[in-house]
Amino acid sequence: MQEAIDFLTNKNPVFREIIEKYGLPPIPKRPQGFETLVLLILEQQVSIDSAKATFLKIKSYTTCNPETMAILPDEEYRNLGVSRQKTKYIKILSEAILSKELDVESLAFKPAKQVREELIKLKGIGNWTIDIYLMFCLQEPDLIPLGDIAVVNTMKELFDIHDKQEMEIHAEQWRPYRSFATYLLWHHYLTKRNRKITY
Repeated sequence: MQEAIDFLTNKNPVFREIIEKYGLPPIPKRPQGFETLVLLILEQQVSIDSAKATFLKIKSYTTCNPETMAILPDEEYRNLGVSRQKTKYIKILSEAILSKELDVESLAFKPAKQVREELIKLKGIGNWTIDIYLMFCLQEPDLIPLGDIAVVNTMKELFDIHDKQEMEIHAEQWRPYRSFATYLLWHHYLTKRNRKITY
């Protein structure tokens, strides 16, 4: 991590200012596998806290594995606070694993590009979900998830860039540590708002 931090602070004084003001960012880690993909589906377009509450409700109600989640009735999903759309996405994921269309365990041994190609085929799993899975579970060091509202808003605030394509071009200078740049941007966004989240 220190190598990445040194690289980024030399590239841009903004990163040094974030660290001086708020300290080092936490490096998010999550276990690989089905459960984390379910949690990421739940996190789409809602707060991490409310998604986690729903996820814990599911886990206290039943076993969160593909076998169970594929056959859990829609009504029970609804009672657990899962929207109709996300219910569909979780079932698609479960069935893909059960039919061997997707081998989640093997993703850890594949390059990021191949992981993306395999996961993007599943309805309900888009680039944001894949980016976060790659960063949190597979510790991919060089991603900037521009589908993430906090990243976009922080880049607007700190770099005065308002176009996503320009953000992507700007972030090129942070290679090969764009994930670490992202952790710093999140750290700024959350700490400034006195928000603490557990990844």
